[in-house]
Amino acid sequence: MCEACNSDVFDVIVIGAGIAGCEAALAAAESGARVALASAGETFSGSSFFPGTWGLGLVGPKDERDEGDFVNTILEVGRGAAVPELVRALVRGVRPAVERLEARGVELLGADNPDERDFIPCFDHTCRSWHGLGRASYRSATKAALEHAGVVTLPRHELLDLVERDGRVCGALLRDARGEAHTVGAGAIVLATGGFGGLFSRTLTMPDVTSVAAAIALRHGARLVNVEFIQIMPGLVEPVRNVVFNERTFRYARVEGFDAPDEARLLDERGGHGPFTASLPDRAVDLSFAAAGEKGAAVAYSLPERLPEFMQTYFDWFQGEFGRRPDEGLRIAPYAHASNGGILVDERGFTGAPGLYACGEATGGMHGADRIGGLSSANGLVFGWTAGDAAAAWAAGRTGDTGDAETVAPKAGASESTALLALRRAMDERCLLGRTAEGLQAMERLLDELDEKGAQAGPSHLANAILSARALVCAMLARTESRGAHYRADFPDEDPAQVRPLVVTLDTNGRPVAKPLG
Repeated sequence: MCEACNSDVFDVIVIGAGIAGCEAALAAAESGARVALASAGETFSGSSFFPGTWGLGLVGPKDERDEGDFVNTILEVGRGAAVPELVRALVRGVRPAVERLEARGVELLGADNPDERDFIPCFDHTCRSWHGLGRASYRSATKAALEHAGVVTLPRHELLDLVERDGRVCGALLRDARGEAHTVGAGAIVLATGGFGGLFSRTLTMPDVTSVAAAIALRHGARLVNVEFIQIMPGLVEPVRNVVFNERTFRYARVEGFDAPDEARLLDERGGHGPFTASLPDRAVDLSFAAAGEKGAAVAYSLPERLPEFMQTYFDWFQGEFGRRPDEGLRIAPYAHASNGGILVDERGFTGAPGLYACGEATGGMHGADRIGGLSSANGLVFGWTAGDAAAAWAAGRTGDTGDAETVAPKAGASESTALLALRRAMDERCLLGRTAEGLQAMERLLDELDEKGAQAGPSHLANAILSARALVCAMLARTESRGAHYRADFPDEDPAQVRPLVVTLDTNGRPVAKPLG
């Protein structure tokens, strides 16, 4: 049995141990709360510690004078889908977040040539304050800080459900590595569980990003926003799989199957941003290599004698990791990457459900249809700290009395694993690039079939994954246009009438419905 789970209740339980979760746990503990940090994988996990990329960038305004332009640019890049109040809170919070990291002893890398073109963040128009966030340094310094603050870590504890009592969230149902379920009481819960990458088989995230917390939050009164905007990133299928492709190298590349009169210009433009966007002409590049299917499209390079600093860092990392250079041959295909949307929160990370907070990639609103590169890390740092602090304040004086909550949960079996594999493969086929009403409706029918086959009493990973997938498909069907990260092959243009965020809630039958925010 899990002694930490059964020995006491906590003031705050944070679910998810990536950057956002760690920041939330530290903030809550520094406020005097007794904190547990639970995660489906090991502590220091999630998308923040995904090994298939050469670095983790963090951007923010250069100074106070740059804040206004940065806010306006984020809103412009978001193409009408970002929430202005959340954008302003994000931008205001970056510099204090950097100061906290430096005070903790986290190594923040700088650039020798910060004004080079390649240091302009994805979708941005100018260089900002840029830092490389060293994962090893963050892990070391933050591990010491968590231990000093008395945070109880619960690795390999998967969230199955939340517990409510007297109209508020007061605990969590967790399943440990042995499949045993434990109900753990808390005055408040913070969800820092990452995005929706776990609903796809071709994904650039860690396996412990299970993508089920959105469903759990929906069932307990929270709302989702912008969930149709999932970043779709070129990733490698040869010589290795599940590795991020460095988009800056498009500028020196030829892509198999891509042939356009203005090929050089489009490849140069495509080199300015990592994720696919439907809102720029260079979407033609992604659509061409997506058409190559599972085998991917070959990329060949004509490199300059001297590579720019940002690109040289990638080449050095690639050769060190895989024993060969990228220009010795590789193939790419579209992968699900980071989520621009998630649980809708306010500036303090509050979800609207009493006792429930959320932060990091699990949330949405501070990003829109597209997201500036480096802001995912900033989001985790800023709103992680804010949500942890707010959760501790809410929990003060409140108990985590879960009463007679049910603690029996189905154990994952072979049939659940088979169903999850079918779900993820279908999501690859129908919910990455080239979404259509026909394909999305076929996805809904598959989810109905999986629901019927997997029907069982009590919460389960499969049931939560199905509902999370339903929420995504619902929003993808409702947005009958192409905007930013969302591309509908049957509606390839932007529709000025749909310049707004979409919010997903549950109807009286427990089915997701999507409506404009506000």
